[in-house]
Amino acid sequence: MSFPLFHRPGAIVFLDDDPDYLEMLAMVLPRQWHIKLYLRPQACINQLQQEPPRWEADAWAQQEIIENWRAGSPLIPQILQYWAAQSQRYDLSQVCVFDYAMPGMDGLQALSELTDWPGGRILLTGQADEHVAVSAFNRGLIDQFIAKQTPDISQHLISVVQRMLDRPQLRHSQTWRAALTQPQHALLQVPSVARQLTALAASHWVEHVVIGQPFGILGMDAEGAVSWLQLEPAAGLAELAELAESEGVDAAAAAGIREGRHLADLELQQALGRSGPPRLLPAFSVGHDGSVLAALFPLELAASERAWSGYRHWLKKIGPRKVQD
Repeated sequence: MSFPLFHRPGAIVFLDDDPDYLEMLAMVLPRQWHIKLYLRPQACINQLQQEPPRWEADAWAQQEIIENWRAGSPLIPQILQYWAAQSQRYDLSQVCVFDYAMPGMDGLQALSELTDWPGGRILLTGQADEHVAVSAFNRGLIDQFIAKQTPDISQHLISVVQRMLDRPQLRHSQTWRAALTQPQHALLQVPSVARQLTALAASHWVEHVVIGQPFGILGMDAEGAVSWLQLEPAAGLAELAELAESEGVDAAAAAGIREGRHLADLELQQALGRSGPPRLLPAFSVGHDGSVLAALFPLELAASERAWSGYRHWLKKIGPRKVQD
């Protein structure tokens, strides 16, 4: 297990020829999900076939952030600007769930049209179609199949889709891996560290990015509020305390940093181009061995830095769920 370097919400697409089933999904699926419901295979295929160029443009926007960082531009202001300017990132579909048994074109035929679409693929089958689904899974055509006769299928479907939404997207991971040193990346792969960070991210943010200069996680909640989880290896506390003293922190506060009781947001303020005394917040241990400490700093952002279209606001803007004809 490793902590994902990049995570954000995306759409989940459902294709089924039964309008009653789609209406049921609209009612029972989690309200924080962005759902697209389709009755006709071709309409669904047409929509998803338009997405790869948008995925590519988004990937290049992220890669450009990394290239600018290599040229000397701090990462955090760039990520804030990306969040503020790219609200359509939420509309990219991350998972599709297709019914197998449909007249005219079955679910596998529909999926075969999506050659360049990068999301996760789930096939819903009837009991008699399970051998088809097993074959499709073994050939790598789908990531998962679910029989419609599964007991409590709604909860099972939610669980499977959520796992796919949580699964790191390979290209994003490769892009942001470049922003970390090898020791930083190795730390995120420690199981106890990854588990604790995963739980913290789920409770605080809907999207996040991990960076190495400074080392930590920039996250945004559903309302658009941003916070910074500073990660500090225990071996670096003395250096941080010395830096804090040079910025005017008194001896008692600096001792608290050395002892791992507090962290100071010096590097965060530098990355944001801000002056003034550093903030000190209580530190807590991440993982079992106490080798890394963390503190969660809320960010007060200028108007130009704010993501006015936070995820919850964006969901309200697109309106209620409805089946596409």
